[in-house]
Amino acid sequence: MDILRAVWAYRGFILSAIRNDFKTRFAQSKLGVLWMIIHPLMQVLIFATILSEVLSAKLPGIDNKYGYALYLMSGTLFWTLFAESVSRSVNLFIENGNLMKKVAFPRICLPFIAAGSMAINNILLLVAIFLVFAVLGHYPGGPVIWLPVLMLLTLALSMSLGLLLGVFNVFMRDIGQIVPVVLQAMFWLTPIVYSVEILPADVRQLFKLNPLFPLVTAYHDVLLYEKAPDWISLVPLMIATVVLGIMSLVVFRRASQEMVDAL
Repeated sequence: MDILRAVWAYRGFILSAIRNDFKTRFAQSKLGVLWMIIHPLMQVLIFATILSEVLSAKLPGIDNKYGYALYLMSGTLFWTLFAESVSRSVNLFIENGNLMKKVAFPRICLPFIAAGSMAINNILLLVAIFLVFAVLGHYPGGPVIWLPVLMLLTLALSMSLGLLLGVFNVFMRDIGQIVPVVLQAMFWLTPIVYSVEILPADVRQLFKLNPLFPLVTAYHDVLLYEKAPDWISLVPLMIATVVLGIMSLVVFRRASQEMVDAL
């Protein structure tokens, strides 16, 4: 509770830091915040161009001729928020080491600043994706109202995991090298650029054991198939997120002072 009270007391500092983060990152850029959405959309374009002819006919339940691109953008919205939040959190304390040593403020503010920045990035990407959807003739139905809940769950999961890894990375720098490799593997093990329905039945069941599978499927359901998320399948992930969040806060609190010394 002390940690949450500190976050609330320093909410003005957190909001100000999020604004400054955007100004700093794009101060000398002519395209500004557009760069936050150009990269994921270009990745979608590349995959869609190369793979759509191979996979578009094998995506069940999608009548739109641009079905594969729509499927890919839906998954990319999830993966961009998850992967970027974890990646940024892993190096968060190392990158802000000097700030932690020189300025007196609750260290827990740093993950919340990062989370705020990642949330805004993802909202901008969502707006861009909706515009592309409209151009391609696809308009998500009523179940899209569940998307903010899914995005909040994704952010909570990724930041809880990232905070825990970020603390460990201060003391074991190899973690910062391992995480990108694991994320790359998870990208291909998660149905983002393909549907599990095209896989053999025995392999399909293995891929469904991926803890991220229910979450990315929920994104596809609300954005593409106009279905409400399967909340039953998401319950284990919600429980894991709560447990991981509590664990990361406990570890952070106990290691906070030692982190400053190690940095």
